[in-house]
Amino acid sequence: MPTLAPSGQLEIQAIGDVSTEAGAIITNAEIAYHRWGEYRVDDEGLSNVVLIEHALTGDSNAADWWADLLGPGKAINTDIYCVICTNVIGGCNGSTGPGSMHPDGNFWGNRFPATSIRDQVNAEKQFLDALGITTVAAVLGGSMGGARTLEWAAMYPEIVGAAAVLAVSARASAWQIGIQSAQIKAIENDHHWHEGNYYESGCNPATGLGAARRIAHLTYRGELEIDERFGTKAQKNENPLGPYRKPDQRFAVESYLDYQADKLVQRFDAGSYVLLTDALNRHDIGRDRGGLNKALESIKVPVLVAGVDTDILYPYHQQEHLSRNLGNLLAMAKIVSPVGHDAFLTESRQMDRIVRNFFSLISPDEDNPSTYIEFYI
Repeated sequence: MPTLAPSGQLEIQAIGDVSTEAGAIITNAEIAYHRWGEYRVDDEGLSNVVLIEHALTGDSNAADWWADLLGPGKAINTDIYCVICTNVIGGCNGSTGPGSMHPDGNFWGNRFPATSIRDQVNAEKQFLDALGITTVAAVLGGSMGGARTLEWAAMYPEIVGAAAVLAVSARASAWQIGIQSAQIKAIENDHHWHEGNYYESGCNPATGLGAARRIAHLTYRGELEIDERFGTKAQKNENPLGPYRKPDQRFAVESYLDYQADKLVQRFDAGSYVLLTDALNRHDIGRDRGGLNKALESIKVPVLVAGVDTDILYPYHQQEHLSRNLGNLLAMAKIVSPVGHDAFLTESRQMDRIVRNFFSLISPDEDNPSTYIEFYI
């Protein structure tokens, strides 16, 4: 029986050395995680573990950012399931990343290897191995978490019972790589970046990270939502239409983006942001597997796919592509929202229906056969 973290509390698990796809080594790695619900195994040796995969700047406390979905009696029901959410390798919320101490006593900094989505999944597999967990009932995640979920289904079908892949694509598109690389460049151009070795200097590339967040946040929200909220309004007591441009005289939308940037700078590390954004650029389910469609067709784990109709970052046609080519499509769902990409985090009612439907399909009764596919349009 695995010894797990106390319910709802952050715990750190050593997982040993992690080898990356590209041949580098992350020595003495650790993974931070939270756990909710009691661990159980059925007569066939299958566990009730549900893995939740967070997005780019998320963390292991899914009860915070998916509060409406996770808990007793909720869609991700902790009365039934043992729910585990890890902080991704390379992150900055407890897991080993660029801001962690290297075994030599200094910071990892730019010595921390580049990682792929597959590396993230392999590190999480090592985490499960370290705990003694050999099967999971389901994996769920959106955005970068959706990419991890898709790779779990491709890499470890003997472990994963089912998967819910939300708001992501089969690979990074050129547009996604372009917009994400612009964010990386904004951080790297900050004079406090020091080629990723700013930790010892006491500097913080906050200006670059803030700029990256402004770019990113516009891809997370819907164009119509942003325009309806702000339009061309000036920020209160400011005048962006004066005779000279001044940075403290802003449109309301500029103030909103400044606020989002400041929030991220206070809680997230620029080195992790660069590393994880680069991992998203490397996302390609078809790499070394015969191409996208062949790789998707080979996935026999039952997969629910969901997307957002107004998503700019991962447009809905990308989830349609997944649904047409997966080897075992469980269900396809559309989140209808003006919010855009972030709707998988904000549209609680629709997400509740989708996630409850997912669990009913993977735990069917006589009136709810697992071959049923429902479309939310």
